[in-house]
Amino acid sequence: MTVRVLIVDDSRFFRNRVSEIIAADPLLEVIGTASNGQEAIVMAHKLAPDVITMDVEMPIMDGISAVREIMARKPTPILMFSSMTTAGAKVTLDALEAGAVDFLPKKIEDIASNFAVAASVLRHRIYHIGKKNDSRTAVDSTHIGKKKIDFFKKSQTPSWLNTQGYGLLAIAASTGGPVAIQNILEKLPENFSLPIIVIQHMPAAFTGIYSERLNQASAIKVKLAENNDFLQKGVALIAPGGKQFTLASQGAEGIVVKLKEAVVNDTYKPSVDISFRSVAEVFSGKTLAIILTGMGRDGCKGSQLIKAKGGTIWAQDEVTSIIYGMPGAVVDAGICDSILPLPEIGARLRQGV
Repeated sequence: MTVRVLIVDDSRFFRNRVSEIIAADPLLEVIGTASNGQEAIVMAHKLAPDVITMDVEMPIMDGISAVREIMARKPTPILMFSSMTTAGAKVTLDALEAGAVDFLPKKIEDIASNFAVAASVLRHRIYHIGKKNDSRTAVDSTHIGKKKIDFFKKSQTPSWLNTQGYGLLAIAASTGGPVAIQNILEKLPENFSLPIIVIQHMPAAFTGIYSERLNQASAIKVKLAENNDFLQKGVALIAPGGKQFTLASQGAEGIVVKLKEAVVNDTYKPSVDISFRSVAEVFSGKTLAIILTGMGRDGCKGSQLIKAKGGTIWAQDEVTSIIYGMPGAVVDAGICDSILPLPEIGARLRQGV
């Protein structure tokens, strides 16, 4: 299928630049451009694009307001362009909460040092976000969040999980993950019986702000992981962007976090596979690992190691995943114990306390 794209940005230069990048792929087609949020709303309704790329700061109507309006009228996958700053992180996370599915740096050179690679990443991201658009109604209603859907319908009867058999809850995600992770953590009670680690593909400028937001939204404590942090029951540690997150045993003292600087050749920073490899070594079969929405296969090899040690693997189902790459990889590998819709994951964990 050809993915039809609407580009929204107040800079004509940027609109043209993105249009040229997209036009280089025969599977992508620019069907329109808009210079502000108000125009974007009108054109989204008129053209029914498969994907919208959206700037944040624009005249007349900003990008976040436009995202909210578009998602309320006709949910459409929206990719935000963001500055890699603390301020940029805050507004980008606001956009994700409003319904945007993913983000990329607005400076193309911040995506990758090589322009050809950066352009390829942009095209690849747009295509995979947009190709699922035919089946997006259920996905977007879940993605929008707790204000738009009742996650605890009486028709749902989550199975009970005996968390006493586990020593760790490990959660991994990429595209669509920030909202999915919040959906899970905000359901957990303050006395949740396991330590939690979260590996989300996210830039370094974002993970601190994201951790603070999760802490405010959750009954459990959520914090950005620091080197030599001890794992604690009912505390979720978020892997920092730009580093590799691993665990190590200190005997009777407990399990500690070990952070390492990512190297140039690392595709993901943090990498789920690297983190899960250490989890398999430290916790053996006492791990419940959950693979959520995300592009690519990061986490599959690590999940295989956890499974081989006797651990349990859950995967988010395809319908509620923004991108089924990461969960689909572990499903295809035949190592999943459960394939669950996003609303049921947090409910099952809560029932296990």
